[in-house]
Amino acid sequence: MTAASPTPDADGPFRRPVPVQITLTGAEAIAAQRWQSVWGWNTNFNNKTVNLTEIDTLLRRDGIKPVDDPLFATASEAPDYMRDREPVIAINVDGDARAYPLAMLMWHEIVNDVVGGEPLTITFCPLCNSALTFKRTLEGHVLTFGTSGNLRNSDLVMWDRQTESWWQQITGEAIVGNLAGKVLDQVPSPIVAWESFKKQYPDGKVLLRELNSFGGFFTTYDDPPYAGYDSVDTNPFLFTGPRDGRLPAASRVLTLKRGDDVVAYPWEFLKEARVINDTVGGDDIVAFFDDGTLSAFQDDDYQDIQTGSSTVYDRNIDGQLLTFTVTGKGITDLETGSVWNVLGAAVSGPLEGANLTPLIHANHFWFAWVVFQPDTEIRDSEDSVSGPVSPEA
Repeated sequence: MTAASPTPDADGPFRRPVPVQITLTGAEAIAAQRWQSVWGWNTNFNNKTVNLTEIDTLLRRDGIKPVDDPLFATASEAPDYMRDREPVIAINVDGDARAYPLAMLMWHEIVNDVVGGEPLTITFCPLCNSALTFKRTLEGHVLTFGTSGNLRNSDLVMWDRQTESWWQQITGEAIVGNLAGKVLDQVPSPIVAWESFKKQYPDGKVLLRELNSFGGFFTTYDDPPYAGYDSVDTNPFLFTGPRDGRLPAASRVLTLKRGDDVVAYPWEFLKEARVINDTVGGDDIVAFFDDGTLSAFQDDDYQDIQTGSSTVYDRNIDGQLLTFTVTGKGITDLETGSVWNVLGAAVSGPLEGANLTPLIHANHFWFAWVVFQPDTEIRDSEDSVSGPVSPEA
Protein backbone atom coordinates (compact mmCIF):
# COMPACT_ATOMS: atom_id res chain seq x y z
CA MET A 1 0.00 0.00 0.00
CA THR A 2 1.65 3.21 -1.10
CA ALA A 3 1.07 6.53 0.58
CA ALA A 4 -1.67 8.59 -0.98
CA SER A 5 -0.62 11.77 -2.73
CA PRO A 6 -1.70 15.20 -1.52
CA THR A 7 -4.68 16.65 -3.32
CA PRO A 8 -3.53 19.88 -5.01
CA ASP A 9 -7.04 21.15 -5.74
CA ALA A 10 -8.60 20.20 -2.41
CA ASP A 11 -10.47 22.94 -0.63
CA GLY A 12 -10.03 24.07 2.95
CA PRO A 13 -7.73 22.30 5.34
CA PHE A 14 -7.08 19.35 3.01
CA ARG A 15 -5.24 21.44 0.44
CA ARG A 16 -1.61 20.63 -0.41
CA PRO A 17 0.65 21.87 2.42
CA VAL A 18 2.96 24.80 1.65
CA PRO A 19 5.21 26.83 3.97
CA VAL A 20 3.16 29.31 5.98
CA GLN A 21 4.53 32.53 7.42
CA ILE A 22 4.82 32.06 11.18
CA THR A 23 2.86 34.60 13.19
CA LEU A 24 3.62 33.15 16.62
CA THR A 25 5.81 34.86 19.18
CA GLY A 26 8.35 33.89 21.80
CA ALA A 27 9.44 30.29 22.35
CA GLU A 28 6.67 28.93 20.15
CA ALA A 29 7.89 31.02 17.20
CA ILE A 30 11.46 29.78 17.70
CA ALA A 31 10.30 26.16 17.78
CA ALA A 32 8.09 26.58 14.70
CA GLN A 33 10.83 28.31 12.71
CA ARG A 34 13.25 25.51 13.54
CA TRP A 35 10.79 22.82 12.47
CA GLN A 36 10.20 24.72 9.26
CA SER A 37 13.77 25.67 8.33
CA VAL A 38 15.82 22.82 9.81
CA TRP A 39 13.43 19.87 9.66
CA GLY A 40 11.62 20.90 6.47
CA TRP A 41 8.05 20.83 7.75
CA ASN A 42 5.30 22.59 5.76
CA THR A 43 2.94 22.27 8.73
CA ASN A 44 0.74 25.28 9.49
CA PHE A 45 2.17 25.96 12.96
CA ASN A 46 -0.10 28.98 13.48
CA ASN A 47 -3.09 26.63 13.72
CA LYS A 48 -2.77 24.59 16.92
CA THR A 49 -4.62 23.38 20.00
CA VAL A 50 -1.59 23.01 22.29
CA ASN A 51 1.44 25.05 23.25
CA LEU A 52 4.24 24.12 20.85
CA THR A 53 6.81 24.16 23.66
CA GLU A 54 5.18 20.97 24.99
CA ILE A 55 6.45 19.05 21.93
CA ASP A 56 9.89 17.39 21.96
CA THR A 57 11.71 16.50 18.74
CA LEU A 58 14.00 13.46 18.71
CA LEU A 59 14.09 12.17 15.13
CA ARG A 60 13.35 13.21 11.56
CA ARG A 61 9.89 12.40 10.23
CA ASP A 62 9.47 8.66 9.65
CA GLY A 63 12.85 8.08 11.28
CA ILE A 64 10.86 5.28 12.85
CA LYS A 65 9.66 3.62 9.67
CA PRO A 66 5.91 2.95 9.46
CA VAL A 67 4.58 -0.03 7.52
CA ASP A 68 2.86 1.22 4.37
CA ASP A 69 2.75 -2.01 2.38
CA PRO A 70 1.85 -4.68 4.93
CA LEU A 71 2.20 -8.34 3.99
CA PHE A 72 0.28 -11.12 5.71
CA ALA A 73 0.16 -14.85 6.17
CA THR A 74 -2.93 -16.80 7.15
CA ALA A 75 -3.14 -17.84 10.78
CA SER A 76 -2.89 -21.50 9.77
CA GLU A 77 0.33 -20.80 7.84
CA ALA A 78 1.93 -18.39 10.31
CA PRO A 79 5.72 -18.36 10.54
CA ASP A 80 7.42 -20.42 13.25
CA TYR A 81 8.64 -17.28 15.01
CA MET A 82 5.12 -16.53 16.24
CA ARG A 83 4.92 -17.68 19.87
CA ASP A 84 1.60 -18.81 21.26
CA ARG A 85 1.45 -16.30 24.11
CA GLU A 86 3.01 -13.28 22.44
CA PRO A 87 0.80 -10.17 22.30
CA VAL A 88 -0.90 -9.06 19.10
CA ILE A 89 -3.34 -6.27 18.28
CA ALA A 90 -6.52 -7.97 17.08
CA ILE A 91 -8.84 -6.28 14.57
CA ASN A 92 -11.96 -7.69 12.93
CA VAL A 93 -13.88 -5.60 10.41
CA ASP A 94 -16.78 -7.35 8.67
CA GLY A 95 -15.14 -10.74 9.04
CA ASP A 96 -11.67 -9.59 7.93
CA ALA A 97 -9.64 -10.51 11.04
CA ARG A 98 -6.00 -9.45 11.30
CA ALA A 99 -3.32 -9.70 13.97
CA TYR A 100 -0.51 -7.15 14.33
CA PRO A 101 2.30 -8.45 16.58
CA LEU A 102 3.57 -5.92 19.11
CA ALA A 103 7.07 -7.26 18.36
CA MET A 104 6.74 -5.42 15.04
CA LEU A 105 4.83 -2.39 16.29
CA MET A 106 7.64 -1.84 18.84
CA TRP A 107 9.85 -0.93 15.90
CA HIS A 108 7.42 0.62 13.41
CA GLU A 109 4.73 2.15 15.67
CA ILE A 110 2.32 2.68 12.74
CA VAL A 111 0.79 0.39 10.11
CA ASN A 112 -1.36 1.87 7.34
CA ASP A 113 -3.74 -0.84 6.19
CA VAL A 114 -7.19 -1.53 4.75
CA VAL A 115 -9.25 -4.02 6.77
CA GLY A 116 -12.66 -5.17 5.61
CA GLY A 117 -12.59 -2.34 3.07
CA GLU A 118 -11.97 0.26 5.81
CA PRO A 119 -8.71 2.29 5.62
CA LEU A 120 -7.16 2.06 9.09
CA THR A 121 -4.00 3.10 10.86
CA ILE A 122 -2.86 0.72 13.57
CA THR A 123 -0.64 2.45 16.14
CA PHE A 124 1.44 1.57 19.16
CA CYS A 125 3.45 3.92 21.35
CA PRO A 126 5.92 1.80 23.37
CA LEU A 127 6.68 4.67 25.76
CA CYS A 128 3.01 4.77 26.80
CA ASN A 129 2.08 1.13 26.09
CA SER A 130 -0.82 2.51 24.06
CA ALA A 131 -2.22 0.42 21.20
CA LEU A 132 -4.96 2.27 19.31
CA THR A 133 -6.51 1.90 15.86
CA PHE A 134 -8.10 4.74 13.91
CA LYS A 135 -10.13 5.14 10.74
CA ARG A 136 -8.04 6.99 8.15
CA THR A 137 -10.97 8.51 6.30
CA LEU A 138 -11.78 12.01 7.51
CA GLU A 139 -14.54 14.07 5.86
CA GLY A 140 -14.21 12.00 2.70
CA HIS A 141 -10.41 12.27 2.52
CA VAL A 142 -8.20 9.21 3.06
CA LEU A 143 -5.09 10.03 5.07
CA THR A 144 -1.87 8.06 5.55
CA PHE A 145 0.12 8.43 8.73
CA GLY A 146 3.75 8.41 9.75
CA THR A 147 5.87 9.04 12.81
CA SER A 148 6.75 12.71 13.16
CA GLY A 149 9.80 12.10 15.34
CA ASN A 150 8.08 14.13 18.04
CA LEU A 151 6.69 13.35 21.48
CA ARG A 152 4.23 15.17 23.70
CA ASN A 153 3.79 13.96 27.25
CA SER A 154 6.01 11.05 26.18
CA ASP A 155 3.36 9.99 23.66
CA LEU A 156 3.84 9.46 19.94
CA VAL A 157 2.94 12.41 17.73
CA MET A 158 1.86 11.17 14.30
CA TRP A 159 1.69 13.18 11.09
CA ASP A 160 -0.50 12.80 8.02
CA ARG A 161 1.20 13.01 4.65
CA GLN A 162 -1.65 14.86 2.99
CA THR A 163 -1.69 18.06 5.11
CA GLU A 164 1.39 17.55 7.34
CA SER A 165 -0.79 18.07 10.40
CA TRP A 166 0.46 16.56 13.67
CA TRP A 167 -1.72 14.16 15.66
CA GLN A 168 -1.63 13.04 19.30
CA GLN A 169 -1.70 9.25 19.21
CA ILE A 170 -3.35 8.65 22.57
CA THR A 171 -6.33 10.90 21.78
CA GLY A 172 -6.50 10.66 17.98
CA GLU A 173 -6.70 14.47 17.82
CA ALA A 174 -4.83 16.73 15.42
CA ILE A 175 -2.94 19.20 17.61
CA VAL A 176 -0.98 21.24 15.03
CA GLY A 177 -1.63 22.10 11.39
CA ASN A 178 -4.56 22.70 9.08
CA LEU A 179 -6.52 19.86 10.67
CA ALA A 180 -5.90 20.92 14.29
CA GLY A 181 -8.95 20.11 16.38
CA LYS A 182 -10.14 17.26 14.16
CA VAL A 183 -10.47 13.84 15.84
CA LEU A 184 -10.15 10.45 14.20
CA ASP A 185 -12.73 7.75 14.84
CA GLN A 186 -11.45 4.67 16.66
CA VAL A 187 -12.22 1.01 16.11
CA PRO A 188 -11.89 -1.71 18.77
CA SER A 189 -8.42 -3.26 18.69
CA PRO A 190 -7.68 -5.23 21.85
CA ILE A 191 -4.33 -6.77 22.69
CA VAL A 192 -4.63 -10.55 23.02
CA ALA A 193 -2.34 -13.58 22.97
CA TRP A 194 -1.56 -14.90 19.49
CA GLU A 195 -3.00 -18.34 20.26
CA SER A 196 -6.30 -16.76 21.30
CA PHE A 197 -6.48 -14.94 17.96
CA LYS A 198 -5.62 -17.91 15.76
CA LYS A 199 -8.05 -20.19 17.60
CA GLN A 200 -10.88 -17.69 17.16
CA TYR A 201 -9.92 -16.72 13.58
CA PRO A 202 -8.28 -19.73 11.87
CA ASP A 203 -8.76 -17.99 8.52
CA GLY A 204 -7.47 -14.68 9.87
CA LYS A 205 -4.19 -13.06 8.87
CA VAL A 206 -1.05 -12.08 10.72
CA LEU A 207 1.30 -9.25 9.74
CA LEU A 208 4.63 -10.59 8.50
CA ARG A 209 8.02 -9.26 9.53
CA GLU A 210 10.06 -7.19 7.13
CA LEU A 211 13.65 -6.00 6.94
CA ASN A 212 13.62 -3.16 9.39
CA SER A 213 15.95 -0.45 10.60
CA PHE A 214 15.82 1.85 13.57
CA GLY A 215 18.08 4.88 13.77
CA GLY A 216 20.14 3.48 10.90
CA PHE A 217 20.86 0.15 12.61
CA PHE A 218 19.41 -3.13 11.42
CA THR A 219 17.90 -5.32 14.08
CA THR A 220 15.62 -8.28 14.64
CA TYR A 221 12.11 -8.14 15.97
CA ASP A 222 13.10 -10.39 18.87
CA ASP A 223 15.27 -7.61 20.28
CA PRO A 224 12.86 -4.84 21.39
CA PRO A 225 14.28 -1.32 21.70
CA TYR A 226 12.64 -0.78 25.10
CA ALA A 227 13.37 -4.06 26.87
CA GLY A 228 12.24 -3.91 30.48
CA TYR A 229 10.59 -0.51 30.06
CA ASP A 230 7.29 -1.83 31.39
CA SER A 231 8.68 -2.25 34.89
CA VAL A 232 6.37 -0.53 37.35
CA ASP A 233 9.41 1.38 38.64
CA THR A 234 10.14 2.95 35.23
CA ASN A 235 10.55 6.72 35.14
CA PRO A 236 8.66 7.81 31.99
CA PHE A 237 10.92 9.09 29.21
CA LEU A 238 10.74 12.84 28.50
CA PHE A 239 7.62 13.22 30.59
CA THR A 240 7.30 16.59 32.31
CA GLY A 241 3.53 16.67 32.69
CA PRO A 242 1.70 16.55 36.00
CA ARG A 243 2.00 13.32 37.98
CA ASP A 244 -1.06 11.66 39.47
CA GLY A 245 0.19 9.78 42.52
CA ARG A 246 -2.88 7.59 42.96
CA LEU A 247 -1.02 4.85 41.07
CA PRO A 248 2.65 4.32 40.10
CA ALA A 249 3.39 6.18 36.87
CA ALA A 250 4.24 3.10 34.80
CA SER A 251 1.61 0.78 36.23
CA ARG A 252 -0.71 -0.76 33.65
CA VAL A 253 -4.38 0.12 33.63
CA LEU A 254 -7.40 -0.88 31.60
CA THR A 255 -8.99 2.41 30.54
CA LEU A 256 -12.50 3.02 29.30
CA LYS A 257 -14.47 6.16 28.39
CA ARG A 258 -18.22 5.94 27.96
CA GLY A 259 -20.13 9.20 27.71
CA ASP A 260 -18.86 11.54 30.40
CA ASP A 261 -17.49 8.70 32.55
CA VAL A 262 -13.79 7.89 32.41
CA VAL A 263 -12.56 4.91 34.41
CA ALA A 264 -9.37 2.95 34.96
CA TYR A 265 -9.02 -0.56 36.37
CA PRO A 266 -5.53 -1.23 37.78
CA TRP A 267 -3.82 -4.36 36.49
CA GLU A 268 -3.51 -5.89 39.96
CA PHE A 269 -7.28 -5.68 40.41
CA LEU A 270 -7.83 -7.32 37.02
CA LYS A 271 -5.40 -10.13 37.80
CA GLU A 272 -7.27 -10.94 40.98
CA ALA A 273 -10.78 -10.56 39.57
CA ARG A 274 -10.24 -12.02 36.06
CA VAL A 275 -13.79 -10.92 35.16
CA ILE A 276 -15.36 -7.56 36.01
CA ASN A 277 -19.06 -6.78 35.49
CA ASP A 278 -19.66 -3.04 35.67
CA THR A 279 -21.65 -0.07 34.40
CA VAL A 280 -19.81 2.86 32.85
CA GLY A 281 -21.61 5.91 31.49
CA GLY A 282 -24.88 4.02 31.70
CA ASP A 283 -23.51 1.13 29.59
CA ASP A 284 -23.30 -2.41 30.92
CA ILE A 285 -19.78 -3.69 30.32
CA VAL A 286 -17.70 -6.73 31.09
CA ALA A 287 -13.91 -6.94 31.16
CA PHE A 288 -12.05 -10.24 30.69
CA PHE A 289 -8.44 -10.65 31.81
CA ASP A 290 -5.96 -13.17 30.38
CA ASP A 291 -3.03 -13.34 32.77
CA GLY A 292 -0.96 -15.56 30.46
CA THR A 293 -0.22 -13.01 27.72
CA LEU A 294 3.50 -12.26 27.50
CA SER A 295 5.11 -8.84 27.75
CA ALA A 296 6.23 -7.23 24.49
CA PHE A 297 9.06 -5.54 26.40
CA GLN A 298 11.24 -8.62 26.76
CA ASP A 299 14.53 -9.76 25.26
CA ASP A 300 17.00 -12.56 26.04
CA ASP A 301 17.60 -11.10 29.51
CA TYR A 302 13.91 -10.47 30.19
CA GLN A 303 12.13 -13.61 29.08
CA ASP A 304 8.68 -15.09 29.42
CA ILE A 305 7.32 -12.31 31.60
CA GLN A 306 3.55 -12.66 31.69
CA THR A 307 1.91 -9.27 32.02
CA GLY A 308 -1.56 -10.22 30.88
CA SER A 309 -4.06 -8.57 28.54
CA SER A 310 -7.66 -7.43 28.74
CA THR A 311 -10.72 -7.19 26.52
CA VAL A 312 -13.99 -5.28 27.07
CA TYR A 313 -17.51 -5.91 25.75
CA ASP A 314 -21.12 -4.82 26.02
CA ARG A 315 -22.71 -7.55 28.15
CA ASN A 316 -26.13 -7.21 26.58
CA ILE A 317 -26.90 -9.66 23.82
CA ASP A 318 -30.24 -9.99 22.02
CA GLY A 319 -31.92 -7.91 24.70
CA GLN A 320 -30.58 -10.01 27.57
CA LEU A 321 -28.18 -8.65 30.19
CA LEU A 322 -25.54 -11.25 31.05
CA THR A 323 -23.46 -11.52 34.21
CA PHE A 324 -20.09 -13.22 33.83
CA THR A 325 -17.90 -15.16 36.21
CA VAL A 326 -15.09 -17.70 36.13
CA THR A 327 -15.88 -21.37 36.71
CA GLY A 328 -14.03 -24.61 36.15
CA LYS A 329 -15.21 -24.44 32.53
CA GLY A 330 -13.81 -20.94 31.98
CA ILE A 331 -15.60 -17.61 31.52
CA THR A 332 -19.27 -18.42 32.04
CA ASP A 333 -22.44 -16.35 32.07
CA LEU A 334 -24.75 -17.00 35.02
CA GLU A 335 -27.94 -16.58 33.02
CA THR A 336 -27.47 -19.37 30.44
CA GLY A 337 -24.35 -21.23 31.53
CA SER A 338 -22.68 -20.57 28.18
CA VAL A 339 -18.87 -20.52 28.10
CA TRP A 340 -17.05 -17.63 26.43
CA ASN A 341 -13.50 -16.87 25.31
CA VAL A 342 -11.54 -13.65 25.80
CA LEU A 343 -12.48 -12.50 22.29
CA GLY A 344 -16.14 -12.37 23.30
CA ALA A 345 -17.34 -15.51 21.51
CA ALA A 346 -19.58 -18.13 23.10
CA VAL A 347 -17.81 -21.46 22.54
CA SER A 348 -20.31 -23.78 24.22
CA GLY A 349 -23.73 -23.77 25.83
CA PRO A 350 -27.09 -22.34 24.73
CA LEU A 351 -25.50 -19.21 23.24
CA GLU A 352 -22.74 -21.04 21.33
CA GLY A 353 -21.83 -19.07 18.20
CA ALA A 354 -22.96 -15.73 19.62
CA ASN A 355 -20.54 -12.80 19.87
CA LEU A 356 -20.45 -9.91 22.32
CA THR A 357 -20.03 -6.40 20.92
CA PRO A 358 -16.47 -5.17 21.57
CA LEU A 359 -16.00 -1.75 23.16
CA ILE A 360 -13.13 0.67 22.58
CA HIS A 361 -10.65 0.55 25.45
CA ALA A 362 -6.91 0.56 25.98
CA ASN A 363 -4.16 -0.86 28.20
CA HIS A 364 -2.02 2.22 28.83
CA PHE A 365 0.58 3.07 31.40
CA TRP A 366 -1.17 5.12 34.09
CA PHE A 367 0.83 8.34 33.61
CA ALA A 368 0.10 8.40 29.87
CA TRP A 369 -3.65 8.03 30.26
CA VAL A 370 -4.30 10.30 33.22
CA VAL A 371 -2.34 13.28 31.87
CA PHE A 372 -4.93 13.46 29.06
CA GLN A 373 -7.87 12.32 31.22
CA PRO A 374 -7.22 13.86 34.66
CA ASP A 375 -10.79 13.21 35.85
CA THR A 376 -10.36 9.45 35.58
CA GLU A 377 -12.05 7.43 38.31
CA ILE A 378 -10.03 4.47 39.58
CA ARG A 379 -12.09 1.36 40.17
CA ASP A 380 -9.93 -1.06 42.13
CA SER A 381 -12.20 -3.10 44.38
CA GLU A 382 -15.43 -5.06 44.29
CA ASP A 383 -17.09 -2.20 46.15
CA SER A 384 -16.20 0.25 43.37
CA VAL A 385 -17.96 -1.61 40.54
CA SER A 386 -21.62 -2.40 39.97
CA GLY A 387 -21.43 -6.18 39.51
CA PRO A 388 -19.58 -9.28 40.73
CA VAL A 389 -15.87 -9.55 40.03
CA SER A 390 -14.54 -12.53 41.93
CA PRO A 391 -14.06 -15.97 40.34
CA GLU A 392 -17.02 -18.27 40.93
CA ALA A 393 -19.13 -15.33 42.14
